[in-house]
Amino acid sequence: MASLFRLADGRKRIQFYDGNGKRRSVGLGSISNRNAQRIRDKVEQLVEHRITQTPLDQSVSRWLVDLDEKLHTKLVKAGLTEAKTETLQAGPADVSSIEVTLTGFYDRYLSECSDLKQSSLSVYANVRRNLVEFFGVDKRIKEVTEFDADNFRRFLKSKNYADATTNRRCGAMKTVIRAAVRDRLIPANPFEHLTTTVNGNPSKRRMVSRDEIDRVLAVCPSAEWRLLIVLGRYGGMRVPSEPLCLRWCDIDWANQKINFRQPKNEHREGQQTRTIPLFPELIEPLNDVFEQSAGSEFVITDLRPRSMRDAAGNFASASLTTRFRKIIEKAGIVPWPRPWTNLRASRDTELRERFPSHVVNAWIGHCEQIAQKHYLMVTDEHFTEAAQDSVRKPVRHGHVSDRTAQQCDSGEGRFSAECNEKRPRARARDRQKWTILDLNQ
Repeated sequence: MASLFRLADGRKRIQFYDGNGKRRSVGLGSISNRNAQRIRDKVEQLVEHRITQTPLDQSVSRWLVDLDEKLHTKLVKAGLTEAKTETLQAGPADVSSIEVTLTGFYDRYLSECSDLKQSSLSVYANVRRNLVEFFGVDKRIKEVTEFDADNFRRFLKSKNYADATTNRRCGAMKTVIRAAVRDRLIPANPFEHLTTTVNGNPSKRRMVSRDEIDRVLAVCPSAEWRLLIVLGRYGGMRVPSEPLCLRWCDIDWANQKINFRQPKNEHREGQQTRTIPLFPELIEPLNDVFEQSAGSEFVITDLRPRSMRDAAGNFASASLTTRFRKIIEKAGIVPWPRPWTNLRASRDTELRERFPSHVVNAWIGHCEQIAQKHYLMVTDEHFTEAAQDSVRKPVRHGHVSDRTAQQCDSGEGRFSAECNEKRPRARARDRQKWTILDLNQ
């Protein structure tokens, strides 16, 4: 991405192409080949950082901080970094100007968050791209106001992002700028007032019935496809990550349990694995695949090469999702939203009809709050069952019942003959007029 040249007089020069395809150069003067190569490597990382808008490596940030003013000015002219300003005091340590700009501090924050997964870093990379589009690269962090934060949110909405995406990206900004407040770079967080709660979208929830799954399974091209769908619908697994990690040794046939890895939660203490029952719906598909496994370690093998982790370390599910939609269409069914997630949500909703919530939460692998916000659904069966099981009892209003009338005639009970004389209309009322009282109200 960057090339090192030696001029006739012995001076060194680095040449590279920026994001617009324009060739740029940085003169290094008469320095050793080793130092020139080190600078070239740093320039390559700066060029990649500028083009891809990915977080800058921590080592490069430190290198820029300690860089001499002359070379730093050349990098600024080449469009590789921002100009230095006065050093700010932040508690006991000095904070360089490269961290005072909004993008500079954003990059520093991400470079020091070693506990973030690659999928989270990808989200933060998207936020940084939006950050540069709206604020530019030279916006100082102390110049950002609450009004700027509101406009940043409007900018995201103007790009037709879903509410969940907008809230998630504003939440990322809120988290990053909180660190700037803790570092005493700014007195308050201008993004703190923004709504960042990511709520579920009920319009995208869809109960996938057993009849529909049977139709889909009937047109699946292979036993592995049938198993993959069954593990999502009846096992409640996250597809593709959890089925692709499932090994034959994870299945405890004797105790009828399956213990498998949770890639989504593997960075959280005590949540690296999850155990579910060996549900009856899983046994036949597992046996069908086992007969074809030929001693392989993993349960899913044929679909595995096309959907393993990508360069960022995430499980690539785009291919599986597209092919799954085609299978659904082949079964004569209109593909439902979020094909894999709604399989898992359908199983979650289904299991709660039979088992306590804390048990289902342990099997599905999330908390009650997440289940309520993103998974649980009101189904047509709930309405049908409620209508059929309603206790309806005929009640006559405005007069006493037959049993009470008998008590009145015999002089027993609350309504004696004396009471009847005081309420003559009660006995004279037409007893054939009935109304239905729904006792469920």
